[in-house]
Amino acid sequence: MSLAGTVPTPAPTVTRARTVPAQTRSLAVTAGCLGLAVLLGLAVGSRGLTPAELLGVVTGSGTAEARAIVLDLRLSRTLAAVIAGAGLAVAGAVIQGHTRNPLADPGLLGVTSGAAVAVVLAIFLLGITDPAGYLWFCLLGALLGTVLVTAVGLAGARRRDASPAALVLAGAAVNALLAAVTGVLLLLDSATLDVYRFWTVGSLAGGPDPEVLRVAGPFVLAGIVLALAHAPALDALALGDDAAKSLGRNPLRTRLTGLAAVTLLAGGAVACAGSLGFVGLVAPHVMRRVTGPGHRWLLPQCALAGGVLVLLADVIGRLVVHPAELPAGVVLGVLGAPAFIAIVVRHKNQRNNQGRR
Repeated sequence: MSLAGTVPTPAPTVTRARTVPAQTRSLAVTAGCLGLAVLLGLAVGSRGLTPAELLGVVTGSGTAEARAIVLDLRLSRTLAAVIAGAGLAVAGAVIQGHTRNPLADPGLLGVTSGAAVAVVLAIFLLGITDPAGYLWFCLLGALLGTVLVTAVGLAGARRRDASPAALVLAGAAVNALLAAVTGVLLLLDSATLDVYRFWTVGSLAGGPDPEVLRVAGPFVLAGIVLALAHAPALDALALGDDAAKSLGRNPLRTRLTGLAAVTLLAGGAVACAGSLGFVGLVAPHVMRRVTGPGHRWLLPQCALAGGVLVLLADVIGRLVVHPAELPAGVVLGVLGAPAFIAIVVRHKNQRNNQGRR
């Protein structure tokens, strides 16, 4: 999801800098939370597993039933949740840094809408219904959606610097167009709608095809590495384009690099687990309160927190309608909407307080 318009985020100098030991401790705590979430993801389900049964699976002494549940069913969906959550959360942090819009997420730059159109075309025209089959279409659509938004943003900008406002407006226009195309195709073929519905709600039920994880995982990992290497440039952009130029950064080149990272991250994540909303919005906001605005520490924290968020949503979905399941995307929508409202209210209050000073 996205919100057109930019809201300035505080520059890195506004928030008190955290010391390296404090940042390391918070990173370790977040990693510990991810470890606990992984254990929950492996243990919770229609057939619950005890810690002793999980330990038996790890050591190779577990029962055949426990090994089948963990290795054949829950391990792949747990890995998919971690990969998708990490990709979307880091993509959200990168997009917020580039647009200086704290309400931005991967949907803003046409990534998810481009992937959706490509998946629908693969199903509608080629009859592909296997996730491993339309994986490459999903990645290609994410790339083309991002390229289209960038091209429109550059063409509409008064200056050729891919300004934040131009990217936001271009993203809103392209997303509306791609959503309309997707809607028309779905109306033309009910069979396509049935397959697409399962993908778009972000369900991890049954565990994704291992081939999907083998292909999408490296894309997300490459995106995280590129984003981490890109962190100093993001900190410079937070000061504004003119300040970034004075620090030796080229805003256009920097944004193109960021768009490449977002395409890898969100494209791989969406290919893994479908459309999961609010992860790219909520995770950066939560972690920014822990790490401060500096992207060197924010991005790895977001990668861990995104995995925690999606895993917990998946676990909650297994519990609330037990023995049936709610898709993780539905749970994230229910929990993310109030979080989004709280974020909007908080930033509005901050702007009002700044206006009174």
